[in-house]
Amino acid sequence: MRKYIWVLVMMFSVTSAFAQHKVGSATIQPQIGLNISNLTHNDGADSRTEFTGGVELEYQFTKQLAFAVGLVYSPQGSYANDLNGNVPNGYNVKSTKQIDYLNVPIVANLYLLKGFAVKLGIQPGFNVKANIETESKGRKENYTLYDVKWFDFSIPIGLSYEYKNFVADARYNIGFTKVIDGTKSKNKVFQFTLGYKFNL
Repeated sequence: MRKYIWVLVMMFSVTSAFAQHKVGSATIQPQIGLNISNLTHNDGADSRTEFTGGVELEYQFTKQLAFAVGLVYSPQGSYANDLNGNVPNGYNVKSTKQIDYLNVPIVANLYLLKGFAVKLGIQPGFNVKANIETESKGRKENYTLYDVKWFDFSIPIGLSYEYKNFVADARYNIGFTKVIDGTKSKNKVFQFTLGYKFNL
């Protein structure tokens, strides 16, 4: 038991020594990157990969703990390349579910080493686009998805590393809200971004 207590004491002493910013300081961080998204219970669909971007405000609460809130445009959904008997003349139909959100991540950052943080939080999201785009024989068409819910809730978990105010961030957003009425599908998103922190 004493051994585990000693390990915890050492861990917190290390985090205190390697805090990235001064206690009470605030930063703002524009960021850009990639989303790799899909939906659960969405058999045969592949991930949709799109650019994402946003901004995040962080406050250094203690030497090892900071809190951040952001606003991120997040293209989500899935991709499919179908060829089946229902397709006229057997040609390919590529379809993309374009379900995009404005997400508001609220995240706690625990700094374990200098510049290195473990992240956990909550993330409400608001649907701003709900389409299916199809392409066959070079012809594209768009259809509105009327049954997509306007609100989404997810849990972001991840890691980040900061060096000279540049921040590389990797997160997995676990969806808890059914995306489309009448289905069990929920969002699952890998998000990779690069940002730069400006002191306020």
